[in-house]
Amino acid sequence: MTENRSTVQNLAQQYIEAGKPTAWFEVLYSQANNDEKLIPWADMKPNHNLVQWLDDHKIHGQEKRALVIGCGLGDDAEELSKRGFNVTAFDISPSAIKWCKQRFPNSSVNYLVADLLNPPSEWNQNFDFILESYTLQSLPTAVSNQAIDIIANFLSVQGTLLIICRRRNPEDQLDKVPYPLTKNDLMRFVDAGLSLVNFEDYLDQEISSSLRRFRVTFKNLKK
Repeated sequence: MTENRSTVQNLAQQYIEAGKPTAWFEVLYSQANNDEKLIPWADMKPNHNLVQWLDDHKIHGQEKRALVIGCGLGDDAEELSKRGFNVTAFDISPSAIKWCKQRFPNSSVNYLVADLLNPPSEWNQNFDFILESYTLQSLPTAVSNQAIDIIANFLSVQGTLLIICRRRNPEDQLDKVPYPLTKNDLMRFVDAGLSLVNFEDYLDQEISSSLRRFRVTFKNLKK
């Protein structure tokens, strides 16, 4: 997996330097040809950081509309669906979405191919819960800043946005994907009109005793 992670980083860097910062996702998923071992982030189960948050907050969707950004192979979307959310999950990679539908043929999740940077207009202020897990950190800073404004606009009034990402200190240098985020990066959601509810800075000891993450909750309190 470590060797493949380096290969994926080089693939991403090649497309980023070519000015196509999101094109590498489809290349990766299509070349994987349904072999999840070639997708570094594919655990084939819901993100434990999401599951813990849902359990701690006793979250149940009660038919609320949820959006999963960059859904990958669909495990987080399926977890939200099981908890009662009416889930839309999208990825820029057609191969990833096809893979999701093959894995979960009887799913109630609405899996779609879509571009975060050019989303459907009907998504504006349309979702009660949004999950953004590891997608922003896969984008160069200029692109992720653009994406933050777009994501904030998806949230309905009183809706909740949950961000899960790797943590970075401001003085740390960015090299290759992933690009961990700083607290200031994430506070751009406040600049975009959302209100900060909770900001967790913690060790993800299930993965590594030294890997720090942010898990951050925002709400749209605008009337």
